[in-house]
Amino acid sequence: MSASAVVDLLGLVAFGELLAFERMAGDARLAPDLRRRAALNEMAAAEVANYRRLADRLSELGVPPEDAMAPYVEPVQAYHDSTEPRDWAEVVTKAYVGDAITDDFVREIADALAEPDRALVLDVLHDFRYADFAAAEIRMAVADDPRVAGRLSMWARRLVGEALSQAGRVAAERATLTALIARDGRVDVPGLFGRLTAAHTARMTAAGLNN
Repeated sequence: MSASAVVDLLGLVAFGELLAFERMAGDARLAPDLRRRAALNEMAAAEVANYRRLADRLSELGVPPEDAMAPYVEPVQAYHDSTEPRDWAEVVTKAYVGDAITDDFVREIADALAEPDRALVLDVLHDFRYADFAAAEIRMAVADDPRVAGRLSMWARRLVGEALSQAGRVAAERATLTALIARDGRVDVPGLFGRLTAAHTARMTAAGLNN
């Protein structure tokens, strides 16, 4: 495993965590009550704590965190800029669908890392409590107004399309990351995207949305 591959992945995940903190803190203002607002802000605090762990590891490797993150600013920012939620239901759908498929992409790549970097990357990915909270909010929104299901399903499809597009861009532009997703010496991008799509389909079903 090359040192540059490790730095590339840590930089990608670190910037994702930093941007997630900024996004969640802003999106919390769309929460319908203080309980939900507090919950999203607590999640935001966890994101920035994860960023600090990744930044510290990059510094240990002798790489300034800002240098490792720089190649990913444009594609990751482009994803978030093109998928700005308009209300609370879209906020939690983005958290449930968009963040989850990003986590799946990173998890696929992280599998090839050696320890302790593999454990670090897997540990900072969103845990089940994050997904459970978002899925429960989606189901509640649909129960309150069944018409919401159609709108959120279309929103989720847009999120996945944008996420896969940017993931493909990152994989194409960063040769070290492309090498990490190789299977048996072969880079199988269609196979990777097929696995990501299958996981997304299962999540949509669990939240009561249409694929």
